[in-house]
Amino acid sequence: MSVVGTRPNLMKMAPIVAELERRTGAFEHVLVHTGQHYDEAMSEIFFEQLGVRAPDHLLGVGSGSHAEQLSRVIERIAPVLRDEAPDIVLVPGDVNSTLAASLAAQMHGCLIGHVEAGLRSFDRDMPEETNRVLVDAISDLLFVHSPEAVDNLVNEGRVVSDIHDVGNTMIDTLVAMRPRLDGSLCSERFGLEPGSYVLVTLHRPALVDGALLADATAALRDLAGTMPVLFPVHPRTRQALAERGIDAGPVTVSDPLGYLEFLSLVVTAGAVLTDSGGIQEETTVLGVPCCTLRDNTERPVTIHQGTNVLLGLDPARIADVPQLAAEIRGRPSAIPKGWDGHAAERIADVLEGSLSRGVFGPQ
Repeated sequence: MSVVGTRPNLMKMAPIVAELERRTGAFEHVLVHTGQHYDEAMSEIFFEQLGVRAPDHLLGVGSGSHAEQLSRVIERIAPVLRDEAPDIVLVPGDVNSTLAASLAAQMHGCLIGHVEAGLRSFDRDMPEETNRVLVDAISDLLFVHSPEAVDNLVNEGRVVSDIHDVGNTMIDTLVAMRPRLDGSLCSERFGLEPGSYVLVTLHRPALVDGALLADATAALRDLAGTMPVLFPVHPRTRQALAERGIDAGPVTVSDPLGYLEFLSLVVTAGAVLTDSGGIQEETTVLGVPCCTLRDNTERPVTIHQGTNVLLGLDPARIADVPQLAAEIRGRPSAIPKGWDGHAAERIADVLEGSLSRGVFGPQ
């Protein structure tokens, strides 16, 4: 059973779903969508664009607090686990759905496979950090995609035999979709010259839920006086802007974009400013300068590869983005090992190998 719940989950799991269902002789596969991201722009359109079939079970948990989402997922997935009785539950990333599905799976005696295991920001103020640490602690198969993830897990007491360095499944999706990315058409839609603009995503509570949102928006307005700024606004960010009466001014604001539209704009951006984790990885593969408005990152490999710079949680640093982008473009960079479009195949190989060794069965 694969469990997804949010936009990044879909990108990470789409190639795994496809690979498992291709191997019909080895696996029976059930797909569950918790509905943590439930509006069309943030969820359904990704099923259409990524070619993933409709889920077997849609739980419809919707938005809410950390506790509300955890309790709803656990409550609603329990009968699904009972009726489907999977041998192993695959969970991606670090969102609330991931933790809740893992807890429920363990309660039902299922093995757990964590896709994107071992990432650490070492910032327990981030809900995602708590989620990923707890999921790793109860997972049986740990699928990692960067060298520091292995070290993190070993330092936390996990045995090497549980850890599988398979590569990055989100990059599998990017590689598969790369021929369909036409950045010039998408940038024209917004009246932007390729290479001239900054593409922005901001959604984390540290920025959106406090006074920093007004400061960040003011800095974006100033930046837009120097070069065009395109800001596809996450629903929770849009709500916060509206509630506080914050005006984006000359910044071009749009609704959330589909996967292809957004990545097409990344391809031709002069720079990307983000607080997202996955976008740091995608820009690394696409060779686009990325500036991350956070104090830390659970993806330090993107910094080591030379494509990403941490600005700190400091909106004043947004003014530095044009200069930093120029510096990044002048550096040598490389794509991390295993970010090659074949990670899902390696995960399926591990699962098939575990099956042949009798790892699966009544727990």
